[in-house]
Amino acid sequence: MAETLNMLEKEIKPGVTTAELDQMAEAYILSKGASPGFKGYHGFPATACISIDEEVVHGIPGERRLVEGQVVSIDLGAVIDGYYGDAARTFAVGNISDEKRKLLDVAKRSLEAGVARARAGNKLGEVSAAIQKVVEAAGFSVVREMVGHGIGKTMHEDPQIPNFGSSEEGPVLEKGMTLAIEPMVNIGEYKIKQKPDGWTIVTADGSPSAHFENCVAITAGDAMILTAV
Repeated sequence: MAETLNMLEKEIKPGVTTAELDQMAEAYILSKGASPGFKGYHGFPATACISIDEEVVHGIPGERRLVEGQVVSIDLGAVIDGYYGDAARTFAVGNISDEKRKLLDVAKRSLEAGVARARAGNKLGEVSAAIQKVVEAAGFSVVREMVGHGIGKTMHEDPQIPNFGSSEEGPVLEKGMTLAIEPMVNIGEYKIKQKPDGWTIVTADGSPSAHFENCVAITAGDAMILTAV
């Protein structure tokens, strides 16, 4: 997953279409002996979810071309040896505003803060609370209707992982659990809505959003990041 996202980062520039990025992602995943995890999942038509600016998640690739100043989130799933991986990053298209640059920094740091609390013996709520604290301290909001999840032989497993809430909530994390932690951060309000295509989730107020995700394995110490190079 990380290698695919690293490859795509080099291709993100004004003028490229989201369909072209999707085709590159699929070819790369297949070249590594894996298969796309999203394509056909509940009918999703593509390998990558590609979401631009106010689109939070689940954007469908197509003929739309990237424009200077946008931010674009790419969420990828892959299956290898019967196990799923799931990872996302948000990238700048050329030069972006200071506010958007701050958004990307805060969203990435919130993921890092959540992962830092993902260790055996901690409650799941500690992950959620750590994410929320970073986001709201920066004056942004964290999406509440979409959550992270357990992952393994299926894409979405228990437990659900909210990106907000009390550190005292949720089950105690155990060594060997594998989790997909994925904060979605909005510049404006946390409320979202779905576009008529039945997939794309956008911010209700039209403000830009960023999405970062890694899969981690719980250990007695620091979590092992499974979707990193």
